[in-house]
Amino acid sequence: MNKRIVLIIATIASFVTPFMASAVTIALPTIGKELSMSALALGWVATSYIFAAAVFLIPFGKAADIHGRKRVFLAGMTIYTIASAFCGFAPSASALIAWRIVQGIGASMTFSTGVAIVTSVIPGPERGRALGLTTAAVYVGLSLGPVAGGMLTQHFGWRSVFFVTVPLGIAVIALVIAKLKGEWAEARGERFDFPGAFICVPSLAAVMYGFSRLPLAEGVWLLGGGVLGIGGFVWWESRAKHPLLHMELFAGNRVFVLSNLAALINYSASFAVTFLMSLYLQYIKVLTPQGAGIVLVSQPIVMAAFSPIAGRLSDRIEARIVASAGMALTAAALVLLISLGEGTPRSAIVWNLMLLGLGFALFSSPNTNSVMGSVEPRRYGVASATLATMRMVGQMLSMGIAMLVFAVRMGDVHITPERHEVFLESVRIAFVIFAALSAAGIFASLARGESRPCSDR
Repeated sequence: MNKRIVLIIATIASFVTPFMASAVTIALPTIGKELSMSALALGWVATSYIFAAAVFLIPFGKAADIHGRKRVFLAGMTIYTIASAFCGFAPSASALIAWRIVQGIGASMTFSTGVAIVTSVIPGPERGRALGLTTAAVYVGLSLGPVAGGMLTQHFGWRSVFFVTVPLGIAVIALVIAKLKGEWAEARGERFDFPGAFICVPSLAAVMYGFSRLPLAEGVWLLGGGVLGIGGFVWWESRAKHPLLHMELFAGNRVFVLSNLAALINYSASFAVTFLMSLYLQYIKVLTPQGAGIVLVSQPIVMAAFSPIAGRLSDRIEARIVASAGMALTAAALVLLISLGEGTPRSAIVWNLMLLGLGFALFSSPNTNSVMGSVEPRRYGVASATLATMRMVGQMLSMGIAMLVFAVRMGDVHITPERHEVFLESVRIAFVIFAALSAAGIFASLARGESRPCSDR
């Protein structure tokens, strides 16, 4: 019974956050008009959430291993739900971004524990299927987000996008309290590494924020300081008695290292596609939010349909084969998007997005299965948090690349008709960079070596 409850809770939670993310992306042009925000400021509405989620993932993953994954998951979902409501009431751009940061902190607590709880409860032979279902829920959320977000924004205003997730959050909280029995804390008794956390969080924040401030000198200094801080974090963790992140997870574990690297590259190359396409469809193709959502839904629908199949495949054959094929399809779709222009047929856009969705589906759940199957049970929380950190840092870098291209080519300006040509040029440059990254990711995915279906340890 607990397996079914865990899967239901993890599936709903996996749906909520991507639904919000994709719905907000569709609402960005409307938010920009109402709150008078430039293209770069609109980028921060999406990025601030990712930024906060990424920097806290590893500390919360370790805290969950020590104090209980259910406890941390419940606290995170509560914070996320409350912050969603306050985002809907935000009176200004700065208030909206501030509450998006709080929302990201809550999300980091659920991201670092959701997969770990599923991995703790579902036995090895069934785990790929379970992870496929939760991954499919992510993509169902991404599928419904553009359509529902477009309809809500067009008919009820952008604030309704935030309000609609509140009942879902409350439902997850109620299920956890009423139905989820037991606790999972295989590292109970270990001390929390506060010095490591105090090094990790600001260093990671400096790297991500510094990257978003390039090419300014401020960005260079922040990025350099953050890289030095991460070096100091690795040095400290390799000597700490109870480290935040066990370095032995990386030492000699080629599957773990390269699977995480592949995830970082994949998200860096693909996450900002929805952001760029939402702006393109509404500014260049002059579609309504609802119309843009209907076009964008083609990608996550394919992702949702094929993720369970990919998860089952990873229970039977090497995950690296399935995941690498997915990365290759992603690269091909990104190459096709480089030619995007004012006259690009809508049907061509839909087919390209569907190809991208198929590639992502084939990559994601097998890669997750590969990561979680390469560590022992007491490290599930940290392993899950590490993978989630790669995902969120990748998403942040993807948005950072898009914002950097905008900053260099357009400057901090509004997207008006006279700037449409330079906007299109910026989008094409971003897709060139993303395609090159994705091509490099194929080799990282293949190089992980043999990755057998995960089993109970």
